Amino acid sequence: MKIGVFIPIGSRGWLISTTSPKTMPSYDLNRTVVQRAEFYGLDFALSMVKLRGYDGPSEYWVHNLESFTLMAGIAAVTRRIQLFASVAVLTMPPALVARMAMTIDSIAPGRFGVNIVTGWQPKEYQQMGLWPGEAHFERRYDYVSEYVQIMRELWSSGRSDFKGDFFQMDDCVLSPRPSGPIPIVGAGQSDRGMRFVAEYGDFNFVGAPGLNDTTGASGVVARVRSAVAKTGREVGALLLLMIIAAETDEAAFAKWERYKEGTDIVALQWQAAQAGADSNAQEGSTASNLARVIKDPQPTGILKLIGSYQSIARMLDEIAQIPDLKGVMLTFDDFIVGMEQFGEQIQPRMKSRAKATG
Repeated sequence: MKIGVFIPIGSRGWLISTTSPKTMPSYDLNRTVVQRAEFYGLDFALSMVKLRGYDGPSEYWVHNLESFTLMAGIAAVTRRIQLFASVAVLTMPPALVARMAMTIDSIAPGRFGVNIVTGWQPKEYQQMGLWPGEAHFERRYDYVSEYVQIMRELWSSGRSDFKGDFFQMDDCVLSPRPSGPIPIVGAGQSDRGMRFVAEYGDFNFVGAPGLNDTTGASGVVARVRSAVAKTGREVGALLLLMIIAAETDEAAFAKWERYKEGTDIVALQWQAAQAGADSNAQEGSTASNLARVIKDPQPTGILKLIGSYQSIARMLDEIAQIPDLKGVMLTFDDFIVGMEQFGEQIQPRMKSRAKATG
């Protein structure tokens, strides 16, 4: 099982709470996290793209770096780890993103990939006059299907004359070309989103709710498997989860209770209102999952592994047994402390990571 880290490019990381670590994003913080991840043998690091944060006192994601320029800097100071940057496709044309990816590949040959973000939060794009309206929700995966096809044409042949419903290339060129294939990640949670990744992606980044319970994770990975089976392609599921660790189960859960006490209800209400703008969102989609979180307010809706180092190692080994799961992407309540806990205390106890530590 591959293990990566979802780096803290936005404030508060992935905890919508006033009592969680503030985690103000900076190049130094993210460089340190990725370099320590590389030191401990982790396989990849992914940075999100977020263009506007949430209302509320926690200032969740109010402060953000930019994904591609951050990863270019990190590419220059790492040697082995795979790096993924995220593109908000409504903000940049595919030919430009293809060139940016090729440039970072020249910094870190064979180590760079692109995460495709279709856009679920209208305010991010409305603030710049880029929101195409509610119709985007219906056609966004048709849009990004063309987007990825154009990038792949440019990367493989250096030229594109693609003609589609959204893009018309006219002898578009790219040179030099990347050193090899640039992998594509998508975060398809709906049936249509999973179909897009199954047809055009290399990895499907998925999430599931839960606390020390992988039942939901098994189900969402099975859905990815079903979508991929219809295409005959090789596409791996990457599961997002959060680790909150301590020397004992009791100490770890005490941290979680403290974070819950500071749950930012205003931010969750704002998130639900933005996610609810997609009135036709399918059950299980990113939008429907985010809109539902307000019904059970807590600092994060993603799968949480909370406990002692031994307990978390055991749960990660159980997750590694999920059929067709390619890997997991870790977040932490405190990224510097959490990465050291994982590298020094948790990973050495994992049977599924024996090669990484041996």
